[in-house]
Amino acid sequence: MRLNSIVPDFKADSTKGPIEFYDWQGDSWVLLFSHPSDFTPVCTTELGRIAVNATQFVKRNTKCLAHSVDDTQSHINWVNDIKSYCADIRGEFPFPILADPNRQLAITLGMIDEEKREDIESAKTVRALFIISPDHRVRLSMFYPMTTGRNVNEILRCIDSLQLTDRLKTVATPANWMPGSKVMILPSVTDEEAAKLFPKGFDKTSMPSGGNYVRTTENY
Repeated sequence: MRLNSIVPDFKADSTKGPIEFYDWQGDSWVLLFSHPSDFTPVCTTELGRIAVNATQFVKRNTKCLAHSVDDTQSHINWVNDIKSYCADIRGEFPFPILADPNRQLAITLGMIDEEKREDIESAKTVRALFIISPDHRVRLSMFYPMTTGRNVNEILRCIDSLQLTDRLKTVATPANWMPGSKVMILPSVTDEEAAKLFPKGFDKTSMPSGGNYVRTTENY
């Protein structure tokens, strides 16, 4: 799935019953992420840490939706292990895990490892991750190999950046940006427009090229 492409509607079974994606999403953002297999160590830590941070996703109007090619009963059984390993998960496991034993969704969203495409019946998904906006568009994607677990803080940071820049439309977030720190004013915004948009001020950095395209502000 390319950025800004529309995720097609789909139906799938899950640990919380059948899901029709568009109806389930509603007007929320979605974090849709795949893992290679149930009952494996890195996947256990990933789903566990996302579950521990469930309230952080709720604050961002973001629903989490996990996926693998295992069946529903496998997911249900595995959840007990995740909750045992991540003892700070409170109450019911907070998000559904999609079952995709025929690999239909994995193929549609391009989540199968290229090396395994010829053996589709036994293929596992990579650690694919999509942040999907309420209009069903892929706004960000990340693909990790099976050997590298994902960073939940980075996922939350990306959601914050996407939602902020959607709201303001005249800024972008720089490298290592965190909520509350300086943002960059887009080059398409003139200094006069920037002064009106950010009346508390912004900073300009002169570059050796003579360009003044680096403009930052904390007043947003």
